[in-house]
Amino acid sequence: MLKAVILLGGPQKGTRFRPLSLDIPKPLFPVAGLPTVQHHIEALAAVPGLREILLIGFFPANQMAQFTAEMASTYKIRTRYLQEYTALGTAGGIYHFRDQIRAGGADAFFLINGDVCGDFPLEEMLKFHESRAGKNALVTLLATEATRQQSCMYGCIVEDKETHEVLHYVEKPSTFVSTLINCGVYICSPAIFQLLQKLHNTKQDCYKDDTDISDAIHLEVDVLKPLAGTGQSFVYSSDRWWSQIKTAGSAIYANRHYLQLYRRNKRMDRLANSSVSPTIIGDVFVHPSASIHPTAVLGPNVSIGKNVSVGAGVRIKESIILGNATVQEHSCILYSIVGWNSTVGSWSRVEGTPCDPNPNKPFAKMDNVPLFNVEGRLNPSITILGCNVSVASELLVLNSIVLPHKDLPHSYKNEIIL
Repeated sequence: MLKAVILLGGPQKGTRFRPLSLDIPKPLFPVAGLPTVQHHIEALAAVPGLREILLIGFFPANQMAQFTAEMASTYKIRTRYLQEYTALGTAGGIYHFRDQIRAGGADAFFLINGDVCGDFPLEEMLKFHESRAGKNALVTLLATEATRQQSCMYGCIVEDKETHEVLHYVEKPSTFVSTLINCGVYICSPAIFQLLQKLHNTKQDCYKDDTDISDAIHLEVDVLKPLAGTGQSFVYSSDRWWSQIKTAGSAIYANRHYLQLYRRNKRMDRLANSSVSPTIIGDVFVHPSASIHPTAVLGPNVSIGKNVSVGAGVRIKESIILGNATVQEHSCILYSIVGWNSTVGSWSRVEGTPCDPNPNKPFAKMDNVPLFNVEGRLNPSITILGCNVSVASELLVLNSIVLPHKDLPHSYKNEIIL
């Protein structure tokens, strides 16, 4: 019997995702037509023997209640949200809710960070973990290759090539360690709770006179690093698509790959039919409630949300248009996210700069480019219109970030509109 835990973080996390995370918890932001965390739930629900999915975070419970009820109904699997009383770290939450995770006698449980995305080989990873169970495996890590230059931005793993045991683990090293990086997807045996209990007790003993001690336990530093070389942690490598969702630019990148994944998995019911108007190029998701003019051209890699209105002659490419937005006639939207209830006027152009991995470098990942460069200038990236933004007709909004509830009377380039 299997369970799964998805770590969601909380409202003070995801600051690089603003202004989009100002209106909705980051895990519920729609990518390719589904909330980000729903892609995780869908992948987990397909694993045979999985009986329960627990979402752990410190978002207010009322923000997650409707979503978890919908997930339980959609996938016919028990889904619950457990609210932390404070930020407990990537392992503190599973220790705090250890009784709920162990209830029912789970043989193992998946643990997935909510801010990663990809085509996860969960069943293959489970078989690998089970084959190591007799070798006292506490945890199996999903790993992938990165470039030598990028590897220092992730948790780096050194493995035994024959046994796949983790020999060394360093979180975001200052010097090169390995190109094999941690994907933030794990399978844990129940015995890991004994280790977490020891860590918790040791921490309490060391700081027993400190009333402000945090109960946070960090999986990467407190667990994976000490386990390396003990024969209790193993690594399963994958060459499938994987990325993080840290910024709005990474959401555009994830949108593209999830749409491709729909096609590869023959989920054609989620892709717009290219044989009917409007003109569809490549992979496109259009919500059934959206109104699209027959002369519009959409794609490739576009997601159109609920109750969106797209006028005549509109061109949309590599973008996400969120619910209740209006795109008026003959406007053009490229590499952008248009927020909820926003309006793009006729003959206007909203355009961003893609920040995809370098296609000439094998294993290159998304670069989480800082907002500003060393000169204090805004780095070119996708354009984001927050909710309830109105762009007047015949304007250009290029490489800009617009916070919610703004009216744009003239063009902007490389600016943040507060």
